[in-house]
This record gives sequence, structure tokens and C-alpha cells, in this order.
Amino acid sequence: MQPPDDFNPPVGVPELLEPGLRRILAPNPSPMTYRGTNTYLLGSGGLAVIDPGPLSDAHLQAILDAVQPPQRITHIIVTHTHLDHSPLARPLAKASGAPVLAFGEATAGRSEVMQTLAAGGLLGGGEGIDAEFTPDQTLGDCEILRGDGWQLEALHTPGHIGNHLSLAWGDACFTADHVMGWASSLVSPPDGDLTDFMASCMRLATRQWRVFYPGHGAQVDDPAARLDWLVAHRLNRESAILKALSAGPATAQTIAKLVYADTPAALLAAATRNVLAHLVDLNGKSKVQPLGSLHAEAEFQLKSV
Repeated sequence: MQPPDDFNPPVGVPELLEPGLRRILAPNPSPMTYRGTNTYLLGSGGLAVIDPGPLSDAHLQAILDAVQPPQRITHIIVTHTHLDHSPLARPLAKASGAPVLAFGEATAGRSEVMQTLAAGGLLGGGEGIDAEFTPDQTLGDCEILRGDGWQLEALHTPGHIGNHLSLAWGDACFTADHVMGWASSLVSPPDGDLTDFMASCMRLATRQWRVFYPGHGAQVDDPAARLDWLVAHRLNRESAILKALSAGPATAQTIAKLVYADTPAALLAAATRNVLAHLVDLNGKSKVQPLGSLHAEAEFQLKSV
């Protein structure tokens, strides 16, 4: 899916999205982050900063410049601990005096199967982990956070990473990297877990949302349709992987070369991680099985009924 060309806001400039909500684009464009990370400022007096973003003196100054006296930053909320979302939290906390809140440290919420893969040596991949991150306060699933004229409900939505939070603000939701309009979410083991991702999609789909505010790209004005697309996209990938395995056992990398035939070589490693996420999910659903132990380089085969 090609990203829309009309989303190209100025870097470092606060944009009013609706009363009480502004967005500041961080200066970190890339194939993984699109135009850059969206930092949100919620409130009109005491402000919540959602996803301060990557380490950047310029972005830190842009956030601080957006706080107009008598405004003040009262909460710094990190949706997850990838390097494009969380590292600026501590410098911003030092500059503002506000606490940092998140679901937990870098591996919090990681599923049991992903813990096993990590213990077996599967590391790296994806967008990079902020391994040193530690929040001042943890936000549990369904916990209500109240500020100066605003209220957020923390929704634990693992999948992209185990400690991923979405934040409900009335009928709007800050979906970070779980639901975006410009691309499907990366699910890269051992941080990402496709079984968790699909469950989180289903959870979000149980509510009536007006708008999603993602971690990258423009707002999503038809949340239900976007969730339907994400689920269908993953099910189509699953079908393609099962079809590839009908020819015989294969590794995630071999399958990725078949399923992602049009993907540039530079992105093949990410595609391979994506296929591995599907294979682990399919193994959990007893549709495929590894030849031997479950690990990143394992050959998989269809499981006979």
C-alpha cells in the first residue's frame, strides 16, 4: 500500500488537529517511520506529551517551544519502547519535571513464545529497542489517567511489540504503531507477536471510534475500515505462506522471497521477520510445525490433520 502524498507537515511545527490536541512531527523520516514520528500534545493547560520521539535536540526544543505559559507539561506518555518513540522521554522529563509513564520496560508484555525465541538468540530486527528505558510510573491495561481537562484510558495492545499501548481519548484513539494509515504495522519477532497483534485488532474493533491518531502518518478517519483492512491483509499473507509450504518444507527466508517477490532486497530481512511472525502464529494454531525446535532459521512444514 502506497503512502498518501498529501501528508507532509512541516517538521517541528505544532499543528492543531482538534480542540485540545496538537501534533509535532519529529525530524526522523525513514522507510520505517514515513515522514517521522508524530508527537502529540494533549490539553490546553496541563499537557500530556504522547510519544516524545527519538533523541533529537531540535525536537526537544520544538516540544518545549510549543508549551506557552501558563501551560506546563504534566505527563509524558510513551506508547512503546522503539527508538523512534521513547528515547526523548528522559531529556523531556528532565527539562519539564513531568513523570514518564508507560506499560513497562523494553521487554514488558513479551509473550512466552517470543521469550523462548529471544532466549534462543533471536534478537534485533525491526525499529530498534530502547533497552535502557524505564518509566517513572507504569500504566496498566484499562487504567484511567486523568489530567487537566483530559482523560485517557490505557489499552494494552501488544503485537507490534509486547509493551505497546493504545490510548483512548473519548471516541478518539492514539494507536501509535498498531494501526496506521500509510502502511501495515511491522510485526518482527521477538518484539512483535502476530497472535497478539490480531487479538489487539479484534479488541479495538469492539469499540466505535471516530478517529485514530497514529504514531506515523495522517489520522485515520475510518477506523473500522482500517482495522478490517489490517486483518484481511494478514489473512491474505497467511494464505500465501500456506500455499508456499504446500510445495514442501521451507524456511522463513525462502518463503519471504516467494511471497514478497516485488520487495526491494534491502527490505527482505524485514519481510523475513514478518513471515516468521506468521509461521510462529500458524504453529500456535497447529497449521504448521517446525522440523525440530522452534527457532528463526527452522524449516517449517504443513501440519497433517
